[in-house]
Amino acid sequence: MKKPVVFCLLMACIGFQSCKNDEKQKELEAAKAEGEKIVKTECYKAIYEKDTITLDLYTLKNGKISGDMVMKVANAAERTGEVAGEFHGDTLFVDYTFVDTANKNTKFKNPMALLKRDNQLILGNGKMQTTMGVTYLVKDKPIDFENVKYKFNSIHCE
Repeated sequence: MKKPVVFCLLMACIGFQSCKNDEKQKELEAAKAEGEKIVKTECYKAIYEKDTITLDLYTLKNGKISGDMVMKVANAAERTGEVAGEFHGDTLFVDYTFVDTANKNTKFKNPMALLKRDNQLILGNGKMQTTMGVTYLVKDKPIDFENVKYKFNSIHCE
C-alpha cells in the first residue's frame, strides 16, 4: 500500500516541477524578446572606386547590434548577409555572415571592426587568424583605421 502512495507523490512532484520549468522558460523567452526589440535604426553607405557597401544597423534594447550588409565589389560576386555584434567603446565589433551570388549554398563568416567617428563608420584592417574553422581578429595586433578603403557615411534609411 505504501508503494503506490509514494509513487503518486513522486509523480505529483515531478509534474509540479515541470510546470515550474515551463514558467521559467517562458519568462526567459519573454526577457530575451524584450532585449531584442529594436530601439534605433541607422543606415550607412561606403563607396570606393567601383565598390559600394550598404549597411543597415539596428541597436537592440539589450545594447547589442544587428543588421544587414550588401557588398558590391568590382570583379567579385555580390555578398549579402547579416551583421551581429556590439560596441566596445567607440569600436563596433561584428561578425558578418553572408552568401555570395556565385556560391549561394555556402555561408561564410568574417569578423569586422568599425570605428565610429562623428557620423562615419570606418572599416578597419586587422590581422585575422583562423582556428578550428573560426576566423577572428587577433587580439594583440592593432587594427588600422587610417589606411582604409571603406568609410561609411550616414544616409537616410529607406
